[in-house]
Amino acid sequence: MNNTAKRNTFGIVTAALFTAIITVCSQIAIPMPSNVPLTLQTFGIALCGYVLGVKWGFASITAYVLLGAVGVPVFAGFKGGIQSLFAASGGFIYGFILLAVLCGLSQYTKNRWLKILCGFAGLAACHILGTVHFSFVYKTGIISSFLMVSAPYLIKDAVSVILAQLLSVYIKKPLARISAQ
Repeated sequence: MNNTAKRNTFGIVTAALFTAIITVCSQIAIPMPSNVPLTLQTFGIALCGYVLGVKWGFASITAYVLLGAVGVPVFAGFKGGIQSLFAASGGFIYGFILLAVLCGLSQYTKNRWLKILCGFAGLAACHILGTVHFSFVYKTGIISSFLMVSAPYLIKDAVSVILAQLLSVYIKKPLARISAQ
C-alpha cells in the first residue's frame, strides 16, 4: 500500500472514530426546558476539528449529521431522523459542521490563542445558526431565542472549546506517530 493510500485509510478510520466519540458525547445530556439539551457535543466536535483538521473533521461531522438524518439515533437523547434537523436544536446540528471546520482551520497556526479564537468563531457560527433556527421553529424573536437557547450554554461551550484545544495537543502527537508508520 502506498503512502497516500495509508494516509487516506488512517484519515477514514480516525474520522469514523471521532464520529463515534461525538455520538457518545451527544448522549451525555441534561434535558432543558427549551428542548435544546445541555450536552458534551460541543466538546466532542471541537476536539474532532482540532485533532483531525478541516478535511477529516468535516468528513467526521458530516458523517455524524448524515447518520442522524437517516435515522441512526446519534443526536442528543438518542434521537435520529430527518425531523431532528428541523426540530428545536436543528440549527445547532448544522452549526456543528462550521464549528468543526473552523477548529480545523487552526491547524495552520502554531499560536494557541489563534487556535482558540478559531474555535470561538466556530462556536459563534454554531450559536447563530442554532438561535436563528430556533426562532423560526418557535416563531419567537431572535433576542428571546438567544436568551433561551444560546446564552445559557455559552460559558460551558467556551470552556469546551478551550479544553478541546488543550487536549488536542496530547492526542495529535501519538496519532501523528501512528500515521507515520
